[in-house]
Amino acid sequence: MGWRSCYVIMSKKEHWDNIYSTKTIQEVSWHQPIPKISLDFILSLDLPKESPIIDVGGGDSFLVDSLIKEGYTDLTVLDISKVAIERAKIRLAKNANKINWIVSDITNFSAERKYSVWHDRAVFHFLRKEQEINSYLESLNNGTAADGRLVLGAFAENGPKRCCALDVKRYSFNDLEKKIGDQFLIEKMINSIHQTPFKTEQSFNFIQAIKR
Repeated sequence: MGWRSCYVIMSKKEHWDNIYSTKTIQEVSWHQPIPKISLDFILSLDLPKESPIIDVGGGDSFLVDSLIKEGYTDLTVLDISKVAIERAKIRLAKNANKINWIVSDITNFSAERKYSVWHDRAVFHFLRKEQEINSYLESLNNGTAADGRLVLGAFAENGPKRCCALDVKRYSFNDLEKKIGDQFLIEKMINSIHQTPFKTEQSFNFIQAIKR
């Protein structure tokens, strides 16, 4: 049975658990030893170190490693895959206890608190149905504090059409503004070419936006 046939019977959670169970960190396209653009955006905000920050879809991201080193003390990582989170806990060792871990589909997530920074690199573009996108935006709006910031990276209009055997939705800066403009005002925009571990290139559009 081919991968496409397998995916038909897999839920989103099963799909991502399978990815993280069968691929090493060097075999996933999004891997960054230092997520420089995301980190630079967050550091430029000059927030108090106790400001609550959530990394959406950050199960295997190294962003929290960098934020811990920078002295941030209220960090949350959300991912649909428990496998990804357990892998990150092993990597972080004792520092794993400094993170609030949440296993959840972001489209079903109801935040119990307000975050100063909502970070998402490479989750939003996997949401292709309008219902999923609207659910995400509702979670984003409900989960960010007044004057909270969104740092979002999604595949650009010239980026990949597929990732991890899934179709994705690509976004120009204008597309992103249309999606979030009712809730957030874009402050910064940057296009970045990500070099994957297997030497291919992916075009990302990053934005920083403040809650209206």
